[in-house]
Amino acid sequence: MKIPFNKPFIAGKELYYIASAVMEGHLSGDGPFTRKCHSWLEENLRCKHSLLTHSCTAALEMSAMLCGIEPGDEVIMPSFTFVSTANAFVLRGAIVTFVDIRQDSLNIDELLIEGAITNKTKAIVPMHYGGIACAMDEIMDIANRYGLCVIEDAAQALLATYKGRYLGTIGHIGCLSFHETKNIISGEGGAILINDDKYIERAEIIREKGTNRSKFFRGEIDKYTWVDIGSSYLPSEIVGAFLYAQLEEAEKIIAARVNILNTYIELLRPLEKDRFIQLPIKEDEYVSNGHMFYIITRSLEERTKLVNYLKERGIQAVFHYVPLHSSPAGIKYGKVYGHMTVTNDISDRLLRLPMYYEMETEQIYKVAQEVASFYLD
Repeated sequence: MKIPFNKPFIAGKELYYIASAVMEGHLSGDGPFTRKCHSWLEENLRCKHSLLTHSCTAALEMSAMLCGIEPGDEVIMPSFTFVSTANAFVLRGAIVTFVDIRQDSLNIDELLIEGAITNKTKAIVPMHYGGIACAMDEIMDIANRYGLCVIEDAAQALLATYKGRYLGTIGHIGCLSFHETKNIISGEGGAILINDDKYIERAEIIREKGTNRSKFFRGEIDKYTWVDIGSSYLPSEIVGAFLYAQLEEAEKIIAARVNILNTYIELLRPLEKDRFIQLPIKEDEYVSNGHMFYIITRSLEERTKLVNYLKERGIQAVFHYVPLHSSPAGIKYGKVYGHMTVTNDISDRLLRLPMYYEMETEQIYKVAQEVASFYLD
């Protein structure tokens, strides 16, 4: 039995909707399926406005423009995140300020944020690791007191919640990913969620290459022109068609992934009780979307041995981020506030186990059994 780390999937009418888009003769951006995706996100997440993008990276880049990031500004974020989280702001000339993460949730440590703020700080970018919420009440309180923009990197967090609110809709702006490794997929793709009215009009302009083209198509102006900075951030209608079919099945997909996560936890809990591994946090106020399942081993050496052990048995398990603060670009374009003790430690010991929508119960048990055998045999 070979068990991959991830496996793209068809959940419903994806291919039918793609064929429909082709037959209807609209393949460029902002066609009928794209607009249906916008409506779905706004109605189901209860955000003010949403726009599909060709990636979460694009959504983050748009966010940097919307928040007015300029050369010399500073942006606070965790180091334990994907490169796009930082790159979007570095492209605008910002200096990234990295802070450490919490030991339990692996999210940015909200207790360190205020100390990292300077008179150059413009924004805070909390990244919800594995679909588990950052401490958004505390983060929003800090942002409000200092007049900072909060951009939620919710790439991994679609339909996960914090105290009853969907992640990506709590900060001023939220960014989603529909990459094939995410819960709801379109191959590549993303979305920007606008939660503050003042950003809505400019978001449309930035997304449309800096033009007021969206107003033209709505009949609000008789011609469109270049009015601001921007780029081509629209996905094709084929992406929108595939994605809309996935969104129609979102509840079923999320439920399946949460079930996989809970099954893993149940099967591996004895190893945690015996202090062989650490499992993901489970809290009532943080409702996960089952994006990933990871374990934290006792050392880098142990993790390396476990990866090889599983590989020999046909199971693909992978580690995650190399901390940005220690990367060549992170050293060049960023700075560190305080220590990075937890980030450095966790990045050496975290191991992600296979998890995908069509994963069968037999496969989950096989992975858990082999992990247990590694420690107990």
